[in-house]
Amino acid sequence: MNNFEYISPSSIKEASSKYKKTKTPVAFMSGGTDLLGMIKYGQINPDRVINLKKIAGLDKIENIAGKGLKIGAMTKLSRIADNKIIREKYTALSDAALKVAAPQIRNMATLGGNICQRPRCWYYRENFDCIRNNGGECFAYEGENKFHCIIGGGPCYIVHPSDTAVALLALGAEFIIFAEGKEKIVKAENFFILPEDDPLKENILEPGDVLTHIIIPESPDAKSGYLKIMERGSWDFALVSVAVSLNITGKTIKSGKAVFGGLAPAPWIEKSISLENLGLEESNIDKRTENAFAGAEVLTKNGYKVQMAKNALKKLLLSFA
Repeated sequence: MNNFEYISPSSIKEASSKYKKTKTPVAFMSGGTDLLGMIKYGQINPDRVINLKKIAGLDKIENIAGKGLKIGAMTKLSRIADNKIIREKYTALSDAALKVAAPQIRNMATLGGNICQRPRCWYYRENFDCIRNNGGECFAYEGENKFHCIIGGGPCYIVHPSDTAVALLALGAEFIIFAEGKEKIVKAENFFILPEDDPLKENILEPGDVLTHIIIPESPDAKSGYLKIMERGSWDFALVSVAVSLNITGKTIKSGKAVFGGLAPAPWIEKSISLENLGLEESNIDKRTENAFAGAEVLTKNGYKVQMAKNALKKLLLSFA
């Protein structure tokens, strides 16, 4: 592990400035649950680490009447999982936060950090000369790819590891980003990028940009939930996950959105699946999802994810029947 300079700025503006005023590698730190491990094992080697923990206002949960919820990016996942308003009105996010790792991790990890975490591909993490490590090949394509993506991949076949990002897309969230000295707002679905756009990045953040807040619009009549399928019973990343936000009348979904995790290099909205006017019976759901993921590029060991994703969505939808 390299020695590095450790800085704790008191404002977002100062943090961004400290990032941009050096030509050497820099890293922002929120909870540090992933970053410190990557530094320790030489996966990244920053000369400067900028701690965001002392910046006031980034760990608040604000319920704004008539508008929705505003959550600071430094808010701990344990607080999100336990928050009464989130549990009742934005259940998918509470469920997703509760499924992240172990309680000790949730007490340290932040919402912003979970959204922006790096991929868990073992070739990338073990410093293979792969595309994500500035090499020329994705070793997962013909290698050990049981956990890798089935859609949206190429030239790199990672999956995005965040649980909360999947829920936030389903809930129609927006992200506030401090960039170039001012704030800008982007839709959550426009925050993430695929390897075909940039094989070295997972999101639109540029050097010095900071994700500061997450906004979830109020939707009084909507119901939401999150389901995660893991190889181990707990403390694991998703083989497949799905979050939904639904407007239901009786036993019919009038409108809704489903977002999948574990399938793609970004939280994935499968456009072939429509939930509009869907009766909450198993046969109806099977028929509606029959041709889903027709464009999947299944690798040698991950074809199971296609049917698993359909079954995960069915199980979650039937929980609202």
